[in-house]
Amino acid sequence: MDKNDGIMKQGIQFGAGNIGRGFIGMLLSQAGYGVVFADVNEDLIRRLAQEQGYTVHVMDTEVEDIPITHVTGVMSNGEEILEEIVGADILTTAVGLRVLAFIAPAIAQGIRRRRAAGVEKPLNIIACENAIRATSQLKEHVYGQLSQEEKDYCEKYVGFADCSVDRIVPPVHTENPIDVVVEKYCEWNVERAALKGELPRIPGMNLADNLMAYIQRKLFTLNTGHCITAYTGILAGHQTIAETIAEPEIYELVKAAMIQSGEGLIRKFGYDKEAHYQYIEKIIKRFQNPYLEDDVTRVGREPIRKLSADDRLVSPLSTALSYGLPVDKLLLGIGAALHYRNPEDAQSVELQAKIDEKGVKAAFAEISGLTDMGLLKQVEAAYEQMDTFWH
Repeated sequence: MDKNDGIMKQGIQFGAGNIGRGFIGMLLSQAGYGVVFADVNEDLIRRLAQEQGYTVHVMDTEVEDIPITHVTGVMSNGEEILEEIVGADILTTAVGLRVLAFIAPAIAQGIRRRRAAGVEKPLNIIACENAIRATSQLKEHVYGQLSQEEKDYCEKYVGFADCSVDRIVPPVHTENPIDVVVEKYCEWNVERAALKGELPRIPGMNLADNLMAYIQRKLFTLNTGHCITAYTGILAGHQTIAETIAEPEIYELVKAAMIQSGEGLIRKFGYDKEAHYQYIEKIIKRFQNPYLEDDVTRVGREPIRKLSADDRLVSPLSTALSYGLPVDKLLLGIGAALHYRNPEDAQSVELQAKIDEKGVKAAFAEISGLTDMGLLKQVEAAYEQMDTFWH
């Protein structure tokens, strides 16, 4: 990014995909940051560097085209990104949780150069991934590359702030390949206490003191409902989330599962019940957005991760059970997930191989970490019930 272009703040967005361009990069640009997108997709980076802008198409009840400017692109595995890190004020990611380990060495090298250059202005790093405490995981990867002196420098000048992010950005084809289609709704909650220096002023970023409440509210509501919609939709032969949720029987199941999940949250965090039920209604309306054409296989991908102990199906189940609450609809959602068959999804193939080899109870116990035999039998019964759900 040209440092003489009159822009005061510089941002780096690792990951120039749909979320990177249609959510985080967009908010940074609108807040007056010059945004450097870093990615390994050469064609995407070349286009961003050449055009230095793109359009975000908001497709919702209100349709809007938002021009994004003051952006460029660099390869995330090249030399140029290291110099960009030296001058950056904020660094965000949207690369997927597993990729954080692969970008950590470049971030560490950039921090090393900042220290060597005597840079004392703060750099705040925020991993905007669909996972709990992704930034903390990125920090571990980065610190694994640094000396003690460099870690001491980080403790003084580099903030690692966890966050929760929420915006549906499906892979919709656009005339210009770097344009992106999004829903109107977006939510970005960032852990205030972990930020260094002057707090960022970014419209659309909420500085949160109780981040875990926001993280779990999103995980237990949006993510839980979204994946149950996807898995039941796949069983019913539907293609999109909007088409699936229009099926009355699925709508009732998904809403009931989100309510069971929400009742656990209400007790855990003391949420206002009426307000949380309104939040559930708002989330379901997002599923019903016909403009997004959100593919059920995209939402359902990586079922083993989604069935792990801390993720969107098992964690709500465990939380509700801990308060003695009903979980029958959450169990049906898990039953649907265990049916997910997609030969192009490595985790789906692995999941079905485990079920074929060990049976539903043992396979689910291995994936989820749950050991209560009574509960495992209920999961197996839910699996069998979903087997006949559409027959």
